Amino acid sequence: MQLSKNRLLRLLALLFAFSLVAAACGGDDGDDDAGETQTTEAMAEEEEMAEEEMAEEEEMASDEPEEEAGGLSQDVIEQAAEEDEMAEEEMAEDEEMMEFDRSTIEGIFEEAEFRRAKVVERVSAHIESGEWGVGDDNILRGPEGFVIDLNECPDDWSNTEGITDTEIRLGQTGPQSGTLALYGNARLGWQTYLLHVNAEGGIAGRDVVMKSYDDAYVAAQTIEFVDELIENDNVFAIHTLGSPNTLAVYDTLNAECIPQPFVWTGHPAWGDPEVHPWTTGSILSYSTESVLWGNWIKENLADQLPVVVAGLVMDNDFGLAYELGFEEYAHNNPDVVSEFIKVRHDPASPTITNEITTIAAGNPDVYISMTAGNACLLAVQEVAASGLKEELSAAFTPSVCKAPASWIAPAGDDGDGWYIVGGGVKDTTDPALIGSDAFIDFIIESLEANDLDPTISMFGNGYMLGYPYVEALRIAAELPASANNPAGLNRANFILAVRAIDIHHPIFLDGITFAMNGNADAFPIEGTDISQYDSSNHSWIVSNVIDVNGASGNCVWDKDNGGCR
Repeated sequence: MQLSKNRLLRLLALLFAFSLVAAACGGDDGDDDAGETQTTEAMAEEEEMAEEEMAEEEEMASDEPEEEAGGLSQDVIEQAAEEDEMAEEEMAEDEEMMEFDRSTIEGIFEEAEFRRAKVVERVSAHIESGEWGVGDDNILRGPEGFVIDLNECPDDWSNTEGITDTEIRLGQTGPQSGTLALYGNARLGWQTYLLHVNAEGGIAGRDVVMKSYDDAYVAAQTIEFVDELIENDNVFAIHTLGSPNTLAVYDTLNAECIPQPFVWTGHPAWGDPEVHPWTTGSILSYSTESVLWGNWIKENLADQLPVVVAGLVMDNDFGLAYELGFEEYAHNNPDVVSEFIKVRHDPASPTITNEITTIAAGNPDVYISMTAGNACLLAVQEVAASGLKEELSAAFTPSVCKAPASWIAPAGDDGDGWYIVGGGVKDTTDPALIGSDAFIDFIIESLEANDLDPTISMFGNGYMLGYPYVEALRIAAELPASANNPAGLNRANFILAVRAIDIHHPIFLDGITFAMNGNADAFPIEGTDISQYDSSNHSWIVSNVIDVNGASGNCVWDKDNGGCR
């Protein structure tokens, strides 16, 4: 704990008093004994006051919420909920000060330009002072101790790979077939957004193009296609989807010094700026989501505590991240969760009937889907069909299955009343937003103009992924030269822009920050909505928005033992 200014001054005063006593004790025989006694008494008073102040500061420090590795802690979340009203007032004041009209697409893009300029100004000042950028030692430095030693990159590594006079080539791999094929539609939405960007002049006069592969959510395929993107397609940066898929390649991409920002997975492992500096996430950490489930139970089922909670867990790295997160919450909060029943399912299985039957036999009070894709919809249907829904106090579907048209609306009334910690993402098919949200309307118009069906939510998720990517590319393109790095767009400047990004992301709810700050803040999103599904209008009704930007602790993922360290 750092010393406060007042406490430091008092301790210095004590040291000075001690020196006076020492001088008195070692002085001439004629020194005044009374003076010595007075000095000693004064010293004792100062010491007592300093000790009291130290105790007060230690008590205050103990009250401060601690960071949780890979996500937000229970204390931070509870404090955020208490301060939510104050945060809304501050947000309103900030918006008024900035004078940007988010009710129009012109206002949204004007704000984006303003925020980019602020980031460029900040980063440029640090580069020009010699603090950031690539130094003479070929080490890239950035915010809050962020460091990449470019000397460790492969001998044939190129800082400008994938950049030509006319193009910036990006690579992407994700499911276009299999049980999670619907998520693959996001690439089409992203490419549609790039058509708009390119029509407006691209990035520094270059078109942004994307080469995509179908890995069918099979990690072995992801490895194969990432090798193809590196060795034959010569891309500038690579985007991956899915926790097991990203875990399978992030060691390779970091060793190859290839940017892998804004991956579409909330695994806490992406909060690792020191060991995996080239990789970042783009959505709410699953660890944080798990704690928020527990916090909702604590606040809303207070008269039933402790409760039995059952989770349907996808049996892979993705589902296990959820399982570990909630298991830790349950262990730390026995007064909230008396038992956690976890039932795993095969990601490739077309049915989950047996798993839901097993869960129902445990008579849980709360059910949580810790899965993705078709299993989310099947869970809503099977929980109702088994009679379990009538017995539950609450049922949750995960943030990755927020799209109503895909994962809950087909279940009809069976989906009514389900809860979600939604990650703050707006759904482009939400009737409550269509016609009232400028960016949602912009997406719909763009999709229709390119013959894509705007009622498919995953097209909208492509804009969620593509928007910060483009903003980071634009920031990097404006950065000045550093000692051993040219000005403009290159991999070093791009990852520096990513790690310093601070934007308003228009597909996230107002009040949710999209920002990172080097080693101090490795998660771009640390906010979410808490919502409940209304089957009558096919919408998620938001009851609360929480944002605690910068409060998550970093996570070096331990593959062998599972968990952050």
